[in-house]
Amino acid sequence: MLSKALVLGELTEISKLFAAEALPEALGQTPFRHSATLEDATPVLMEKAADCVILAGFDSALDAAEILQQIRQIDAGIPVIVVSRGISAAEGVRLTRAGAWNCFGPGDSAERMIEAIESAIEDRRRRRKREDRSAEAPEPWRSTLVGDSLAMESVAGTIRLVGARRSTVLITGETGTGKEMAARAIHMASPRAHLNMVCVNCSALPENLLEAELFGHTKGAFTGAASHRIGRFEQANRGTIFLDEIGEMPLDLQAKLLRVLQERELQRLGSSETIKVDVRVIAATNVDLQEKVRQGKFREDLYYRLNVVPLKMPPLRNRVPDIPGLVAHFVKKICLAEGIEVKRVTPEALDQLCASPWPGNVRQLENTIEMAIAMSGDRDVLYPRDFGFTRPATVWKSAGENLDFDIAEGEHFEAAVNRFELSILENALKAAGGNKTVAAERLGMKRTTLVMKMRSLQPPAFARAC
Repeated sequence: MLSKALVLGELTEISKLFAAEALPEALGQTPFRHSATLEDATPVLMEKAADCVILAGFDSALDAAEILQQIRQIDAGIPVIVVSRGISAAEGVRLTRAGAWNCFGPGDSAERMIEAIESAIEDRRRRRKREDRSAEAPEPWRSTLVGDSLAMESVAGTIRLVGARRSTVLITGETGTGKEMAARAIHMASPRAHLNMVCVNCSALPENLLEAELFGHTKGAFTGAASHRIGRFEQANRGTIFLDEIGEMPLDLQAKLLRVLQERELQRLGSSETIKVDVRVIAATNVDLQEKVRQGKFREDLYYRLNVVPLKMPPLRNRVPDIPGLVAHFVKKICLAEGIEVKRVTPEALDQLCASPWPGNVRQLENTIEMAIAMSGDRDVLYPRDFGFTRPATVWKSAGENLDFDIAEGEHFEAAVNRFELSILENALKAAGGNKTVAAERLGMKRTTLVMKMRSLQPPAFARAC
């Protein structure tokens, strides 16, 4: 493991607190380095040679808070964990509110501290990856995917891996999640980016016309075929074809599509000539194709031929942190298209937008913003009423903000901190409508980490007293 924890203060404090035989045992397998003073630690922090800081042995919360602020001035992004036998429960809560990643005192377990260190290091690594990626030469295709939430980073990571391949990709997701944008990103990330990307909506044409649209036809092949015409697969030769709403394709046509995917060849309607094509296929659907296979409405062999690389687009409710960026993107896009000055969205309106459920996903958000711009007239500011909001939204607050929390007299340090952590998790879950994925995203952690913390913090596990 290349990541390192920096212990700032007394090395023996951790071993004393957790009754461990040696510091490495208390820290798990995480490599660590030690600095007795902040002055000694400053070069390490400035070089970003540590992934988290463990403040150990500060008996006064005031001293720990002062050191915490000085560390954040040197490196604002590094997580800081406070470990001390002399800090009370109330002081530990205040340190957490002041920006400490976590606080540990008498009664805490080494296992919980190790988990906190690993979680802090994981968060630090993720942030560094984002910083490194933004510092690198921009990937042209990445601009088509607005947002850097965990859900969208997962989508971008898949595209980054498969873009250069010729593998067939099946994009799934609810209506309005941006499946076509993902398909364009895949095409732009491929060596075929300078060639055609041809889009076909399989639900927009009747069966006989769809076959001619895909594979072409000869003159007189059917009534109305007054001339020869090449199909979309030929138009996309050496490029990419995007088959949207693939689940709506008729069964008879599915068999012909399967042959094209298997043999990379086709025949125009009304012709016996075989034509070779070199095309990358990307398909998309908002229905459950496996269920359609079970119902006999979709060929199983075609499903597996299409589902070589699956890519699921997340609904907007699972990527709430992306909403402010999406709003800015759409406001700019629509205003420029209308030839007007880019308008500004008030914080109150943005709060309402972030708190809305968006069943129509990104497409609904874009349409709502277009409506707001139209309804705002000549004003250069967009208010909640422009978006159709008539009442204030219940807006989720960040962790630790405006939470009612009292420390009982004589309450055990671990019990108080655990109760405070549980209140943060419950607040986030309530604001997310019980959706653990959304709550974890808002708290900057993995869903599995949130579930594990909820389990470990449930009463009566933390209801001990001194």
